[in-house]
Amino acid sequence: MDQKSAFIFTGQYHFVVSKTTHRLLMNVIIETSRLLLRTFTEEDAVRIYELNLDPDVTRYTADPVRDLNHAKEILEKTILPQYTLYNHGRWAVHTKPEMQFIGWCGLKTRPEMKEIDLGYRLIKTAWGRGYATEAAFACLQYGFQRLALKRIVGRALPDNTASLRVLEKCGMTYIGEQVVEGLLHKTYEALNPLIR
Repeated sequence: MDQKSAFIFTGQYHFVVSKTTHRLLMNVIIETSRLLLRTFTEEDAVRIYELNLDPDVTRYTADPVRDLNHAKEILEKTILPQYTLYNHGRWAVHTKPEMQFIGWCGLKTRPEMKEIDLGYRLIKTAWGRGYATEAAFACLQYGFQRLALKRIVGRALPDNTASLRVLEKCGMTYIGEQVVEGLLHKTYEALNPLIR
C-alpha cells in the first residue's frame, strides 16, 4: 500500500447526504480518498444480515449470521461494546461520494488472545477494487497513530488467498500458522513503527 496515502481520522459526527441513504448522521472515524469508515449503530442489523447472506462472502469466516435477530445480537454483544471498552472496533465501510455500504473493516480486541485483530468483510461487488486494502491499511494507521497500539495481527485461512494478499499489501509480516477457533490460520503482524 502506498505509504503516502492520506487519511483523515475524524471521530466526529457528520451529516452525509446521498441518493440512497438520504440524510444520515454518521460518526465517521476514518476517511480515505474513496471510503468512509464509521461506527455501527443498532440500526445496522439489516446491513450486517444482508452482507452475510452471500455464501461467497462467508466462505472463509466460520461465523455465519443465522437471521436478523442474530445480526442484532452480534451488534449488541460484540461490535458495539468494543467502541466503549477499547475505543476501536469493526467499522461500517461506505464508498464515497454515493455512501454505499460495502461491508466492514476494523480492529477488534481479543482479550482471550491478548491481541488486537485486523479484520474486514466486503460485499462481493466491492471485491477486486482495492477497497479492502485501502480500508485495512487506514485501520492499521489509525491503530498506530491514534491509539498508539504496539502490535496488530491479521489472520486468514490458508485458502483465502485474496484476504492474505490484503494483509501483505498492508505491509504486514507473515509470522506462521496458528489454530484459532479450531481452524488453521496464516497469521500476520504489524508493529507500530512509532514505538521502539
